[in-house]
Parts: sequence; structure tokens; C-alpha cells
Amino acid sequence: MTQYFLSHEPVIRLTVFLGMLALMALWELAAPCRRNDLPRLIRWSNNLALVVIDSIVLRLGFPILATGLAIWAADAGWGLFNLLALPGWVGFGLGFILLDLAIYGQHALFHRVPWLWRLHRMHHADQDFDLTTGLRFHPGEIVVSMVIKLGLVLALGVPPAAVLLFEVVLNATSIFNHANVRIAPGLDRALRLLVVTPDMHRLHHSTNPLETHSNFGFNLPWWDWLFRTYRAQPLLGHPGMQIGLPLFRTPRDQWIDRMLVQPFVTPAAVSPPLAGPAGSDAP
Repeated sequence: MTQYFLSHEPVIRLTVFLGMLALMALWELAAPCRRNDLPRLIRWSNNLALVVIDSIVLRLGFPILATGLAIWAADAGWGLFNLLALPGWVGFGLGFILLDLAIYGQHALFHRVPWLWRLHRMHHADQDFDLTTGLRFHPGEIVVSMVIKLGLVLALGVPPAAVLLFEVVLNATSIFNHANVRIAPGLDRALRLLVVTPDMHRLHHSTNPLETHSNFGFNLPWWDWLFRTYRAQPLLGHPGMQIGLPLFRTPRDQWIDRMLVQPFVTPAAVSPPLAGPAGSDAP
């Protein structure tokens, strides 16, 4: 079964991506949480164009990607898990969890290191918040993220199936938790025990620095609780919260040519000032 999924990786990735995209788009139309201001055609066309550019950059820039490297490491016996000869299910579960913890740490790091923030802030410069925001990442950030992921996969020897599942799930949850959808408060609280919800992550896109530097999780919510970076609700509420950054607030800034040069046009000092621990409000 594992070999079947690994051999059909491109089809699995594309099927889940398109299926989640369609599902959340329909949900946004049926039950939006907020009114978006910019025309959907402009935002979607430019945000989705970044997906194409990012994919090309990865294919041209890396001879092997995460799942391929995991297969090579398993065959060569490289990595901590392979040296310890962990049972398959232990390596699978532990690998998935550690990869998610690494994504949390990487995200927090991109907020704290000025040159990394230059790359990451393009994601935050979206003035609206919907499923395409979850796909809006600068190619430079994608490259740095892949280097970190490859190093972790090689060092740990994460099982290839765990790497594939993690990447598919992370891609799906990024679309989900950036979606402009309305979820009943009770259901949202229940979901937050297992996954980062749109309400939880939308707060991270607030222009308020205290909120920008909270809720770093993309998939599992536990790390924000553990490291005290969790905030339950925005101070102004979701309808009143302003999305984006103080910079790049013209409609023209949402075109792809402007987005690609955003890391180079202003000093890194415009990063939101870092705050202390966000606290650990109950979910």
C-alpha cells in the first residue's frame, strides 16, 4: 500500500489540492466570515500565479524534493530513525509530528529574523483573507523552506510515507485555515483541539503586532499552546479586525510583479515589533 501511494505521488498531491480548493471555494461562497474588499479576479489570478512560479522554482532549483530524499535516505540507511531501527509505525507518527513542529518553529523564525521576514511578509501583505492567501508565498521563502525541510528529512530519516502524508495534509490545511468561512463557535472550539481553524489563523494576519506574532501553527494547534504563542480571539473581533500590514496597501501592490519585489523595496526594520509571549488563552 505504501509503495502504491509513493508511486502515485503527483496524482495524490494534485487530487487533494484541487479537491480542497474546490471545497473551500464553495464554502466561502455559501458562508463567508468577512466581506473582502478587493476584486476576487485580481487577487485569485495573482495569488494562484505564485503557485505556478513557486512550483517551477522548486523543480528547477532542486534535483530532489522531500519525498524523493526520504526514499533515498531509507534505502541508504541515513538519518536518526534509520540508525535506531525504529518500528515503522513509530517512525511514521514521530516523523509526522516532528515535521509539524519544525514548520511551527520555521514560521516563528521567519517573523523574528529581518531578512526572513522580508520574504515572509508578502504572505501577510494580502489585504483580504481567503483560501488563496494560503498559497501566497514568495519563491524565496519557498526555497528556504525546502532547504530546511530537506535537511530535517535527511537528519531524521523520516519514512517516505510520513513525508508524503505530511506535505499533502499541510497543503490541505493551509487552504482550509486561510479560508474565509464562517464556523459555529462551538464547532470551532472543538476543531481547535486537533487542527488550526480559519478563525485561529485569521488572527495571525491582523495588522496588530501582538496578534501578528501569535498562532504560528499551520496544521496542529498544540505548539502554540506549548510555547505560549496562542491567542484565542482578535481584540477587535473578526469582523472589525484589519487584515494585512501597514505597508503595501494599494490594490496595485497585489499584482504579482509588485509582490515579487516586496522583499527588496523597503528596510527590514518595517517588520512588526516583536512582542512577548502571547499567553495561553483557553482554546
